[in-house]
Amino acid sequence: MSEAVISKGKNDTEILAQIKEIISSKSVELIHLQFVDIEGILKSVTVTVEQFDDVVAGKQMFDGSSVKGFSPINKSDLYLQPDLSTFAVLPWSVEEGYSEARFLCSAVNPDGTLFEGDTRNVLKKTVERAADKGYTISVGPELEFFLFKTDADGNPTQQLDDNGGYFEPSPKDLGERVRLEIYRALKAMGFTIEASHHEVAEGQHEINFKYADALGAADLSTTYKWVVKTIAQKFGLHATFMPKPVFGINGSGMHVNMSFFKDGENAFYNEADELQLSDEAYSFIAGLVENAKNIVAVTNPLVNSYKRLVPGYEAPCYIAWSASNRSALIRIPAKKGMATRVELRCPDPSANPYLTFAIIASAGLNGIEKGLKAPASINEDIFHMSVERREELGIENLPGSLEKAIIEFENGEIGRATLGEHVYGEYVSAKKAEWDSYRTAVHSWEIDNYQAKF
Repeated sequence: MSEAVISKGKNDTEILAQIKEIISSKSVELIHLQFVDIEGILKSVTVTVEQFDDVVAGKQMFDGSSVKGFSPINKSDLYLQPDLSTFAVLPWSVEEGYSEARFLCSAVNPDGTLFEGDTRNVLKKTVERAADKGYTISVGPELEFFLFKTDADGNPTQQLDDNGGYFEPSPKDLGERVRLEIYRALKAMGFTIEASHHEVAEGQHEINFKYADALGAADLSTTYKWVVKTIAQKFGLHATFMPKPVFGINGSGMHVNMSFFKDGENAFYNEADELQLSDEAYSFIAGLVENAKNIVAVTNPLVNSYKRLVPGYEAPCYIAWSASNRSALIRIPAKKGMATRVELRCPDPSANPYLTFAIIASAGLNGIEKGLKAPASINEDIFHMSVERREELGIENLPGSLEKAIIEFENGEIGRATLGEHVYGEYVSAKKAEWDSYRTAVHSWEIDNYQAKF
């Protein structure tokens, strides 16, 4: 464990003492207080180390009306409460006698209560709901990204950094050097990196980090995206987590692996079952199947998300589950025992991880609470299955556009119940505005196909 990050298993008093020791030994002068807006976009305010005591006491105020999805102007005063466990020195800031650090924070009201519009707090409530049933939630996300070259002004171009393929090494994999620096930065910030490789599409990459509790995994995902973009920029590249940045090749996913634990044991594991899955696991799967259409507006939040969820590019667009079939929406990876987990394959990395993990866990919990029975698993290749065969097996499609996903989201109950009235209302409003902006814009495809012809 790096001496510049917080050790696990300590109480707040011990953590605070360790933070102060790191600040002294690493000559930390500036501290970035970070949080996310309703879309999961990272925000930050920077303070000097002299304000440390006030910062950890939650006395840093900000204008919530200036943050997307937060407060109206007449109730704009909010405060940032740092999560002490997220403290880390920024490795790219370290110089002789100087460095910077950061905290991830939750937004709180002036009276000290959690602000309902903060999506980090939405996930906290879902974690508490699971805890009331005796469960802790473990999440392992897998976020893919593309590297594009930039122009003389540093703006991203459409030119990919390499033309390598899946697991291809250098010299084809030109992103190897970038991933190495990303790996070093993440490790210095406390990540446990499990794998790093070139993905299927040209210019596409993935770095896998170890699973964590639900809130910790969302914090890691947020940090990961920030670090990837920051390091890529140092190489003159632009890293994007846009789901489908290039037509004709695979898009980027964020597969979410989730497990529930009870009394220190994996609640999804049952050695005696044919697939080594417990009743809770089957009900969790059933909850995902039942709510799949109602949650994709969160797990796949952009107009562009639905250009990834099409046949032919390995992204799941059919609602089914399987113990091994990667063409299914829900997959059960081969590792069992304490590693037993359910993998939802539709989410993409543009999604707000706090809302995404919350709504996936909530859908699974619904299945467990209702004692739902999972439908039969599908072991055939759904991608190459005829429409008639899919209809025969009762396999439905995910929504094919953001517009349809929003309609399903509003028609279902899980969105409002999980996100709460404030975030639900702001989220639906933002997504409707996004779709309307897209719907009324004139796109280059239309110009190319219609301007000369008509």
